[in-house]
Formats: sequence, structure tokens, C-alpha cells
Amino acid sequence: MDAGIGIIICLVAMMVADVLDGGSPAAFLNPSAILLIFGATFGATMASTSVKQFMTFPKLIGLSMKPRVSDITTIRAMLVKFAERARREGLLALESDVEAVEDPFIRHGLQMVIDGLEPDTVEEILDIEIESMQARHMKGIDMFAKMGGYSPTFGVLGTVMGLVSVLANLADPSGLGESIATAFIATLFGVGAANILWLPVSANLKGKDQAEVKERRLALAAILAIQAGDNPRIVAQKLRAHAGDEEEKPAAPEASADAPAVAEAA
Repeated sequence: MDAGIGIIICLVAMMVADVLDGGSPAAFLNPSAILLIFGATFGATMASTSVKQFMTFPKLIGLSMKPRVSDITTIRAMLVKFAERARREGLLALESDVEAVEDPFIRHGLQMVIDGLEPDTVEEILDIEIESMQARHMKGIDMFAKMGGYSPTFGVLGTVMGLVSVLANLADPSGLGESIATAFIATLFGVGAANILWLPVSANLKGKDQAEVKERRLALAAILAIQAGDNPRIVAQKLRAHAGDEEEKPAAPEASADAPAVAEAA
């Protein structure tokens, strides 16, 4: 809910500031400005990406509103436990445990190690999986970034359209001030939507992507260390280094061998 709370705070701040300046929240209820900003922004986004990509809009909005639950400590504990067992009993002893791993990335990596693939091959395949995941995530991140660019432009366009209408009705000066104020609502909507909705959602999704990539890189380092037969303490130290936890104690954490891994974020 972090993104949702931030958006609500922005909206409330704008409304309160407008009231303090003598304005009225009712002025924001402008159907033509809402239609232009959101309709035109959605249309331009479809044109610059694809209808199929734009159909992920509700899912991505929902994802940005949810806090990402990272159980990186459990992942590290599980991988260290695997390293201990592999060093004691050999890599083949992990086969029964790997089937219980929920994270498809970790499960696939460990299965390749058990199957006897070369370390370079394992690393190359897992690197490709990480890059593919990033490319998939980047489509949504870029889509909202583009919306953040289109929205203010359509806001200016709406204001120009409103001013053209005002100039066409100069014969009635009594409503001139109100008409000009209404015309500028489009710019307010365009800039506001970009900076309150689209760009923050894009940044939120980018942060979630970076967190997931970090977990994948950590898992990759552990899988290669397990394959090399590294001491479990060395594996734990490598994982702490990847996670950036400098203040943790060097002892390997305790966890059950079948501890579930974090499922991949959509």
C-alpha cells in the first residue's frame, strides 16, 4: 500500500492547497479535461506500445499498490542448508529437496547442477533468465514512463483548446475569467496525473524489479557455490556480500531444507 498511501497524500495536499488559496475542489470535476487527459494518454500509450501490453495496465497498477514481500533471509537459509547437505552427501542428495522449492528460478538452477551441467552453462542459462525477466518487467516500467510524458503534453493541448474557445467568445466578457480558469484545468490534470500517478508507478515498478534481480543474483551466486562444493560458511559469506548485510553475524542461519522460496513477482 506504500504507493497508494503516497498517491492519496499527494491528492490531499493538492486539494488542501487549493482550498487555502481560495479555490474549490469542485473545480476539479471537469469532464472534458478528464476525458482528454486520460483518454488521449491511454490512446497514445496503446499506439506507442501495443493493445496487448496496455491490457496489463490494471495488473501493474495493482502490483505497484502492494508492498513487495521479500523473504531473502529464508532464501539464504535454505541455500546454505542445501550447501551443507551437498558437501556432506553430494549433489545428488539434493534431488528430493529441489522438488519442494517453490521458486522456479532456484529450482531450475539446482536441477541443472544435479544434472551435471557445466558451471559456465548453468551461469549462462540463469543469466539469460534474469535478463528475460528484466526485459518483461521493463515493458511495464516503460509504459508508465511514456504515460508520464504524454499526460502533461495533452494537458497543454487541452488548455490551448480551451483558450481557443475563450477567444471565440470574447463578446461575452462576463464569463471570461471563469472560462480561462477552466481552460487551465487541463494542464493541471495533465501535469498532476504524470507526477502523482504515472511516473511514481513507473518508479515503484522499477524498484520492485531491482529487488527481484538482486534476489536472483544472490541465488545464482549460491547455486554456483554449491556446485563448486564450497564450504557452507563461505556460501553464507557470499550471500551476505550479495545482500549487502555487513552487520550480520558470520554464522550460517538455521532453516529447514524444504523452506519455501519467494515466488517470482509478476
